[in-house]
Amino acid sequence: METTLSFRLFTSTSELPNDWDGLASANIFLSKSYLKILETAAPENMTCHFIGIFQEEKLLGIALSQFLDLSQVNSYGERDNCAKTSIRKFIFKNFSSKVLIIGNNMFTGQNALAFGPALAYADGLKLLKKASVEIEKKLRTKGISTHITVFKDFEKEDAKHFKLPEFNEFYQFSTQPNMVFTIRKNWNDAADYINALNKKYRDQYKRARKKSESLTKKKLSLEEIQKQEKTIYDLYYCVAKNAPFNTFYLPEHHFSSFKMQLKDNFLFYGYFEGEKMIGFNTLIKNGDAVDTYFLGYDENHQKEKMLYLNMLYDMVCHSINKGFKQIIFARTALEIKSSVGAIPEKMYGFIKHHNSFINFFISRIFGYLEPELAWKERNPFK
Repeated sequence: METTLSFRLFTSTSELPNDWDGLASANIFLSKSYLKILETAAPENMTCHFIGIFQEEKLLGIALSQFLDLSQVNSYGERDNCAKTSIRKFIFKNFSSKVLIIGNNMFTGQNALAFGPALAYADGLKLLKKASVEIEKKLRTKGISTHITVFKDFEKEDAKHFKLPEFNEFYQFSTQPNMVFTIRKNWNDAADYINALNKKYRDQYKRARKKSESLTKKKLSLEEIQKQEKTIYDLYYCVAKNAPFNTFYLPEHHFSSFKMQLKDNFLFYGYFEGEKMIGFNTLIKNGDAVDTYFLGYDENHQKEKMLYLNMLYDMVCHSINKGFKQIIFARTALEIKSSVGAIPEKMYGFIKHHNSFINFFISRIFGYLEPELAWKERNPFK
């Protein structure tokens, strides 16, 4: 069977095979609608390829690749400005800034690929490895050399499939965990969640809710998002610039593009003090799970209104009330997400530097470039 397998690279959703969405049905982040957002509203330093795996003309597997030029962004944010950060920036820009990812750098979790039942996982991975080499060649014709290739965010069971000769030069790594909130079967509404909290965290819930009493929360339509686009971007950027590590910044029309393409599967909530939007959060329905996406807030209101914590509670309560099974909270602000009930889930990636000498030391270099993070896991439940 392997001899008849091939891959094709696409850069436009209009080129994708008609049966593409059949394979993407279990993951919205591989669907044509989502890929259209990447085509029209991706970060400026990102180039995407969509990969189809075929047996003759039959589509057996699909995948996403993102090439990021990190030299175009201030990756380590504005918050830290010490000697170690300066050295990191220098190393990063000169040796690690051109990164090809098989997967989605904008989300946490296995959003890299979907294989149909007729495609063996190992065969699919071998083809994706070949596809990554082909993408690197295409980039070279444009004068762009890739420093690093990464296969991103696989759970433990899927990571075992990478034990192939094709991946011998790749280093398996695990960074910050994915924070996953599992909704218990006996929770029918938000009240059940609040009752399950122990006294300390029930008091935290009440205190946060009291602080935000003066705010109005509103679900925004496409037209309302477009109308507020400048304010939304400013609130997003206020949060993004203070992150310990950035690989991109979103373009201003990103959220309206999301709403345009995903419609009711993309939820945008604005938080208002009177008529003024002071914060927002976004959710994406993905089967029986909800993925949290970018949010933004005015820093002054955030402290005063405990805005971020209230947003987390709103996401939890909404997801329970609507009957979802899981919330994917991703890998930022681990401790506060833990305090509302999210649990860390280890994810694995595979990384290779294209300079063989550097690749020999990749485990040490990787540890140096990855910002250190100490946090304490919480258990808010009785």
